[in-house]
Amino acid sequence: MGGKSRYAGAVLALFAAFVLVCGTWYLARTTAPEPFQVSSVRRPPAEEVSAEPDAEGEVYPDSLLPGEVIDINTADAYDLQRLPGIGEKRAGDIVAYREENGPFTARKQILKVPKLGPKAFEQCAGFIRVPESKSVLDNTAVHPESYAAAEKLLSLTGHTLSDVSAGKLGDLDGQIKDAGAERLAEACGIGVPTLLDVAKELQKPGRDPRDELPPPMLRTDVMEIKDLRPGMVLTGTVRNVIDFGVFVDIGVHQDGLVHISQISKGKFLKHPSEAVSVGDIVKVAVLEVDEKKKRISLSMKQAT
Repeated sequence: MGGKSRYAGAVLALFAAFVLVCGTWYLARTTAPEPFQVSSVRRPPAEEVSAEPDAEGEVYPDSLLPGEVIDINTADAYDLQRLPGIGEKRAGDIVAYREENGPFTARKQILKVPKLGPKAFEQCAGFIRVPESKSVLDNTAVHPESYAAAEKLLSLTGHTLSDVSAGKLGDLDGQIKDAGAERLAEACGIGVPTLLDVAKELQKPGRDPRDELPPPMLRTDVMEIKDLRPGMVLTGTVRNVIDFGVFVDIGVHQDGLVHISQISKGKFLKHPSEAVSVGDIVKVAVLEVDEKKKRISLSMKQAT
C-alpha cells in the first residue's frame, strides 16, 4: 500500500513540474519583445496612429511624408488612404469612382465621390494633384479656398493663369515688394503669409520630376487615343510604378496601365518594381481602349 502511495506522489510531483515548466515557457513567449524586422513600407510611430476609428468609422493608418503629394488619377488605395481626412474606406470609394467614371479632371470633382464631404475635401485638397485638369491651380499647393485670391493677385500684377502655365510671371516677388505685400494681401482678402505662399506656388506650378524622363518613341500613325487599336505594339516610357501595375506614356496624352499580371511572361511578381522602374523604355501591346473614360489597357508580356 505504501509503495502505491509513493508511486502516486512521484507522478503528481512530475506533473506539477511539467506544468511549471510549460507555464514559464508560455510567459516568456508572450512577454518577450518581438524581434526587430526591417520593412520597406513606411509606418508611423505608434503614438501617431489612432487605434480607434473616427466618428464616421474611418481609420487612418499612415500619413504623408513631408513634401509628398498624391496624383489622384494614378495613386492606389494605400496611398490615397494616407491623405488627410480620407482613410481606408474613402480611399476605396475614390478608386471605385475613378474606375467607373474615368480620370478626375478637376480637384472639386472629388466631391462627387459618394460619402466624401466638404470637410474631408478641405483636409486633403492641398495634397492632391490632378495632371488632367485644365486649371493650372489644380497642380499646385494652392488650396481651392485660395483660388480666387490667387487669380486676384495675378490680375493686380498684370498676369493670367496662362502666364502661370507658361512660366511667364517674371519677377513676381519683386512686383509684390514694389506694390506692398500688405496692400496686395488686403486687396486679395488674405493674410500676408498666405499671399507669399500663393506667390511661391504660382512661380513653380506642380512640376513633376517625371517630365524630365525620356519621351516615348512615337509611331507616326498614333497621335491620339482614338488612333489606338487592340494588338498595336508601341514603345513607351514608364512614368509610375504602383502596387497593381505600371503607367506607361505612349504619347497619346493619356498614360496606359500595364496590370501586374501583364508585365512579365512566366515569372510571378510580388510587386511591379521587381521588373521595371520609372524611366524605363518598354514595349507594350494595346489590349483595350475606352476612349470615353480615357482608359488604356496595355501588356508588356504580349509585346514580346
